[in-house]
Amino acid sequence: MNVYGNIFVFFAAALLFVLLIMSLVKIVAPRRPNREKNSTYECGEEPVGSGWLNFNARFYLIAILFIIFDVEIVLVFPVVVRFRDHLAAGNGAVVFLDIFLFAAVLFLGLVYAWKNGYLEWLRGVRKQLRIEGRITTLKDWMAEEAREQGRRRLALVQARIKARLDEESREQEKGDA
Repeated sequence: MNVYGNIFVFFAAALLFVLLIMSLVKIVAPRRPNREKNSTYECGEEPVGSGWLNFNARFYLIAILFIIFDVEIVLVFPVVVRFRDHLAAGNGAVVFLDIFLFAAVLFLGLVYAWKNGYLEWLRGVRKQLRIEGRITTLKDWMAEEAREQGRRRLALVQARIKARLDEESREQEKGDA
């Protein structure tokens, strides 16, 4: 039997073992379904609403970008390990150029994703708004609104303190008279 035959026997044995265990569980495991067992498990919390939710596609996009760069490392690593052999054979410049072009294409993809805002969790922050005749970003507008709200709160607190101090000074004048 050759090397591939051994691999086939190993995979066949693994598949047979998995099927045997799954069949055994189906036969031996107790089945007592009830309402609580059939409900969705959410980390000990009572499930609220439907389990069908719309997720932002950005999570998937970031995961795909991660996988692309993870696979890039897997593809580049063997070439880097054997680079000295390629140098000795006189192919060093060609291999270096191939890896450089491979990394450059991936880098251009990263720049494209970054430029279009695909790497940001809040993509809408980059969008421009026209507010009161001027163009601003949502992030800047929200910061300005927060500052303005802070100014209003500060003015309100200052007015309350001034009113209380005026009231106390009037009471003190009445007490002195």
